[in-house]
Amino acid sequence: MQNTGTRNPAITTPTHCPYCALQCGMNLTPVEGGTVEVSERTDFPVNRGALCGKGRTAAAVLAPGARLTSPLVRSGDGALVPAGWDEALDRIAGNLERTRARYGADALGVFGGGGLTNEKAYALGKFARVVLGTSQIDYNGRFCMSSAAAAGTLAFGLDRGLPFPLEDVPRTGCVILVGSNPAETMPPSLRYFTELRENGGTLIVVDPRRTKTAEQADLHLAPRPGTDLALALGMLHLVVAEGRVDEAYVEERTSGWEEARAAAMAHWPEYVERITGVSVPELREAVRLFCAPEAAMVLTARGPEQQAKGTDTVGAWINLCLATGRAGRPLSGYGCLTGQGNGQGGREHGQKADQLPGYRKLTDPAARRHVAEVWGVDPDALPGPGRSAYELLDALGTDVRSLLVMGSNPVVSAPRAAHVEERLRSLDFLAVCDVVLSETAELADVVLPVTQWAEETGTTTSLEGRVLLRRRAITPPDGVRGDLEVLHGLAGRLGVEKGFPTDPEEVFEELRRASAGGPADYSGIGYRRLAEENGVFWPCPAQPAADGTHTADTNTNTNTNTGAGTGLRAAPHPGTPRLFLDRFATADGRARFAPVTHRPSAEEPDDEYPVLLTTGRVVSQYQSGAQTRRVAELNAAAPGPFVELHPRLAARLGAAEGDPLAVVSRRGRAVAPARITTGIRPDTVFMPFHWPGEGRANTLTNPALDPASRMPEFKVCAVRVETVTP
Repeated sequence: MQNTGTRNPAITTPTHCPYCALQCGMNLTPVEGGTVEVSERTDFPVNRGALCGKGRTAAAVLAPGARLTSPLVRSGDGALVPAGWDEALDRIAGNLERTRARYGADALGVFGGGGLTNEKAYALGKFARVVLGTSQIDYNGRFCMSSAAAAGTLAFGLDRGLPFPLEDVPRTGCVILVGSNPAETMPPSLRYFTELRENGGTLIVVDPRRTKTAEQADLHLAPRPGTDLALALGMLHLVVAEGRVDEAYVEERTSGWEEARAAAMAHWPEYVERITGVSVPELREAVRLFCAPEAAMVLTARGPEQQAKGTDTVGAWINLCLATGRAGRPLSGYGCLTGQGNGQGGREHGQKADQLPGYRKLTDPAARRHVAEVWGVDPDALPGPGRSAYELLDALGTDVRSLLVMGSNPVVSAPRAAHVEERLRSLDFLAVCDVVLSETAELADVVLPVTQWAEETGTTTSLEGRVLLRRRAITPPDGVRGDLEVLHGLAGRLGVEKGFPTDPEEVFEELRRASAGGPADYSGIGYRRLAEENGVFWPCPAQPAADGTHTADTNTNTNTNTGAGTGLRAAPHPGTPRLFLDRFATADGRARFAPVTHRPSAEEPDDEYPVLLTTGRVVSQYQSGAQTRRVAELNAAAPGPFVELHPRLAARLGAAEGDPLAVVSRRGRAVAPARITTGIRPDTVFMPFHWPGEGRANTLTNPALDPASRMPEFKVCAVRVETVTP
């Protein structure tokens, strides 16, 4: 229990955690003071009642002292001062209209977030394209798993983080976990890997650090940052050389093998050892463990994905699955461990620069016609694809003059963060919707206080592709409104009176119609069904009845959808927990090999910057820390940034534990205390990225972009490390 007020156990609401993509089930019970008590919810199958420290303390950010409760506007003397909602919304709408009139619609930018519900993401994308008429919309989920999404789409014809539920992980024979540390990023999921080993399976962890997850592994491979692509190619080379290719599967279910095989054969083991630092015996053992059981999986996360060659890197790991017949078969396959709470759904429904709801392509004429019909607009009026996230931020103050930010904190989370902060300061106008006064909100001309997960209803889509219903448990404080209310108010002021309802279920009903027939088809899903079934896996199309209408909910003789019809209802589609078992989502049903080859990182070490920096998270903070840094218990466990380095590097620097160190890249300088450990490579330092100020890790990171996904290279850049004289 974290709150000391009087609780009312008769009013307990089952819902989901506001943080990572596990979307753990939890119960919320109101207590005095307008907040809630968080307790276990054992009926949700993903976490089975377990919660990490972030989930347990999530209600602390609901407290009035931790969050915004009034709109703020920039006064004449430069201070942010409280204002009424009408004044704040009028100021935003007026500035957006003036910018559009002077510079055109594409001078307006919208930057969303992977924590927004599906309803908010959908409404935000619609608002940008229909109300503002701008192509300039993207979101921070571009920094999450966009490379895995691009590679998965190329290989399988469809991107869903995990093509199988987490419950399959303990039942497979081997898992290669690449660049992921779930022991700290999503602790309740670690039990799946523990159970895997208890069941006789093996766990291989690929990470330049010996993390808490790596300590649980049967085999830990510690490649040099930026060389995951070479590692995967070296393993595929050995699969071929040792006769471990599933030739029948390759012939029946794939295409492009000869080109991929030729590329892999150029990466012989000794060459890969020189590139990666992983020894040939370790490579051979990894291949043996992966190929020995009947079923196996490869799961990637930000390590291999947040690189300027992330799409190719993920493609190489997918190649390993395909060559060994480990995709589209029970208990086997490639999957990505999504990071943000709604990172999956957030990109499926329209806040990504190149996509329309249902994971449709903005450049597809049929997709434009379908969505335009749902929205009641001319397809030709919809703008085309805009800039990706970093490119949008880089254009601020020049091409993009006014920006609306919803649920993101790029001052801390974006690469080359000092430059992004300068770009934000150069805007003609900045408006931010957030729960707290984040570092980005501090720069805004108008800040709108919006509701949190416990104060609103809406859906999210977990890393499994499971669509879930979050339920409102308490009333938000006076002065706080929902994001849907914000968009409704702005749309009306900008001349669009209809089409932006404030009721989330009404928005979801429209989202269902917009997604119908698309790759991410939610049309067979309704709120009641989500509540009764603990979530539904997409794709889940609506099933037609004899009268031509469709149903989404479980009461199959009840018409719960818009439109007339009284015919006998068809049984609802069961949802799709496991993808690709019969065919892949490509035109011919075959998976595509990627003919990829190793190349250096965008920035390699040299005499001036001889060390590699990689970044990541710690267990007690989340993303940019905007919310978790306001929780005393979490701050006590993780009070600030640090520089993790090997004793050999520390000795060369003359640094002791806790000494301040400066890490310097071509983009800036960050200072944090030393944390010395043998659990990191001697040529590498690590910094967590949750903090602003002088310890901001993303001051250093490289915005070099993957050509396919437009993912920045967060995970590797060249730096030098210096001691700091107190």
